[in-house]
Amino acid sequence: MSKKRLFFLCLTIVCVSLLCLSCAKKEEPADLVLIQGKIATVDEAKPEVEALAVRGDTIVALGTNRDIEPYIGDSTKVIDLKGNLAIPGFTDAHAHFTGIGQAKMGLELMPVKNWDEVIAMVAEAVKQAQPGEWIRGRGWHQEKWDRTPVPNIDGLPLHHELSKVSPDNPVLLTHASGHASFANAKVMELAGITKDTPNPEGGEIVKDAQGNPIGMFRETAQRPLRDAYYAWHETLGAAQIAAEQQKVIELADKECLSKGITSVHDPGSPFETIDLFKETVEQGKLGVRLYVMIRDSNERLKERISEYRILGVGDNHLTVRSIKRSIDGALGPHGAWLLEPYESLPTSVGLNTSTVESVTETAQIAIENDFQLNVHGIGDRANRETLDIFEEAFTAHPDKKDLRWRIEHAQHLHPSDIPRFAQLGVIPSMQGIHCTSDGPYVIKRLGEKRAGEGAYVWQKLMNTGVVICNGTDAPVEDVDPIPCFYATVTRIMKNGQAFYPDQKMSREEALRSYTINCAYASFQEDILGSLTPGKLADITVLSKDIMTVPDEEILDTEVLYTIVGGKVMYQK
Repeated sequence: MSKKRLFFLCLTIVCVSLLCLSCAKKEEPADLVLIQGKIATVDEAKPEVEALAVRGDTIVALGTNRDIEPYIGDSTKVIDLKGNLAIPGFTDAHAHFTGIGQAKMGLELMPVKNWDEVIAMVAEAVKQAQPGEWIRGRGWHQEKWDRTPVPNIDGLPLHHELSKVSPDNPVLLTHASGHASFANAKVMELAGITKDTPNPEGGEIVKDAQGNPIGMFRETAQRPLRDAYYAWHETLGAAQIAAEQQKVIELADKECLSKGITSVHDPGSPFETIDLFKETVEQGKLGVRLYVMIRDSNERLKERISEYRILGVGDNHLTVRSIKRSIDGALGPHGAWLLEPYESLPTSVGLNTSTVESVTETAQIAIENDFQLNVHGIGDRANRETLDIFEEAFTAHPDKKDLRWRIEHAQHLHPSDIPRFAQLGVIPSMQGIHCTSDGPYVIKRLGEKRAGEGAYVWQKLMNTGVVICNGTDAPVEDVDPIPCFYATVTRIMKNGQAFYPDQKMSREEALRSYTINCAYASFQEDILGSLTPGKLADITVLSKDIMTVPDEEILDTEVLYTIVGGKVMYQK
């Protein structure tokens, strides 16, 4: 080849290269770019990248730092991840949103070590309270105390000390599970509770040997106490109540964002609360995305459900297309509905809190209106009855497909019911943190055989092909996903022992259970759950690589950024 031809060939190559570079630089600038990180996308097409670009609220590109560099313009916000891990934003598939805010406004009893500490906290609150003002708190759990109260009934304290420190202020303290409450004498007086008050259907007033109420109310027996509280609360006036409601939402939103949560599935709010959510979203005052399940009477559902199919209001910050019911209580207060009696309370099989007929009617309403139905079921009897209800509804409507109905918790299953989830296409919405939090008393409640066969059986369920979504059940537990992720991949309890560790999830399975699986469980997998071009830019950045660090280091992980729709909503 002549020198002249070689010169023109080289010149051509240079020109083409410059043209390519010029073309690369013509990308429309992104609004946000993340670079220099490890980004776990939960997208099988491109599982891990270094950088990504966001325009508006949507991911537009993923790749290497060099791939994303052309998206950086003069006004682009650039976050240098400095090697830290970015993942799709955590979704809590079962967290009581207003409950999180309400817990922040009352006595936070989750950390208390014993009944004496509860009494001391209430005594201090009485000093600050106005005459007649109600004192409320949540989070106590007798099974997690360092000593049993004396005197006690089945490990539960009696109200006398509580009534002594607060004779004039009503005191109502909700169990961590939300399925029981403890009241002082003033509350029982206002609610009209005496030794002659019978147990309501689906509830229990715990009494001593002489038949006197000790202050403990299980499941539906709590209703008169709450009615008494609401009657007092109404006297505060509309302005104060409205301000309090907004404060509850504000506190819940702030708490979730600070923990790296970008979406919450709220398991049950009445129509009025949904109206409040919608108003807040339309005012641009809500950071997290809410997938809200309607929790109301069958009568009101029939009247109003057609008005409440809400899809993606406020730039996909509010979606309503599901209904929530409960068919039993919780294991801690002996409220979970079992096929056989409790090992620790042989006189009881738990409580059926809503009749099978009532939940069956709800199923009919849901399927006729193309709504998802999600039923709280903890005990093995509760899960079997719910699966039967679902199967009956599906059989009666063979034309209805891809329903994705859910059982919330699905904690304790009979072995013969485990395959039915996959057979029916039912999603178990389970909470990893419950396994290790409840573990120390599960065997006491169920016995070794039942606990081993059917308690928190994640792998047994996944091996049948089901999709499990994860969460915390906050404020039952802290809404923080990091301890829940740790529990999911280790099943290690506070005593250092692992609860049936063969059922733990891998890190990849756990991450999917907190991201794409939650999106699937809410019909939002096309816009959420993975970091994929075209999906919403919901991203959580963590201080440690929870996918690779030793187990014990997971708990030291902090949230550095919470990004919702391309906007930084929290930064450490």
